[in-house]
Amino acid sequence: MATRAALFDIDGTLVDTNHLHVTAWWEAFRQAGHTLPMSAIHRAIGLDSGELIAYLLGDERDRGQDARISAAHTALYGTFLNRLPAFEGAGDLLRSLADRGWRIVLATSAGAAEIAALREAVNADDVILGTVGADEAAAGEPAADPVGRALALAGAPAELAVFVGDSVWDMEAATRAGVRPVALLSGGISRAALESTGAVEVYEDPTDLLARLDTSLFAELDGR
Repeated sequence: MATRAALFDIDGTLVDTNHLHVTAWWEAFRQAGHTLPMSAIHRAIGLDSGELIAYLLGDERDRGQDARISAAHTALYGTFLNRLPAFEGAGDLLRSLADRGWRIVLATSAGAAEIAALREAVNADDVILGTVGADEAAAGEPAADPVGRALALAGAPAELAVFVGDSVWDMEAATRAGVRPVALLSGGISRAALESTGAVEVYEDPTDLLARLDTSLFAELDGR
């Protein structure tokens, strides 16, 4: 059987971290003198730190603050790293796909320390082939590079790959990489927003996708 790739975002998709990121970014911006609505920050989650700051503060911002804001977020979010909560069924979903012959690769805008904590939370390293993080991608989402690199690591063609994420940026990045995106609502982004940016299927969370694998895009590519 041809090589098939199941590519996964982590934050908000496999691990329930989006609102932790929102809180950490809100405080990091506040410390730099910017009070932003948490709803606006939430919509930006999924972008890498540089893109997120630019998206929220605009091109006319004082760019000299960028590094300090990003470092503050990293430090604040770091206080949660030893207790990140995986979504129910996240590890079981990855193992079920691996049992069906799918190569599992994670793609994220997180750095090395975050990735280690996220993978520990998911607790499925036995079936994860590898991870593409901020240190490996030349450009973060919504650029295609993270998904493209994950696809290359899996060694599968784009037409036999699925990218599962929770943000509009995930959907855009996958589409640009020529990979069909599947969305989860677990990150708090609306179905309409995810579908409008390319999601071909939408599920509530990892448990919902796991329960419906046999009627999903994964089954279609399996030839089931």
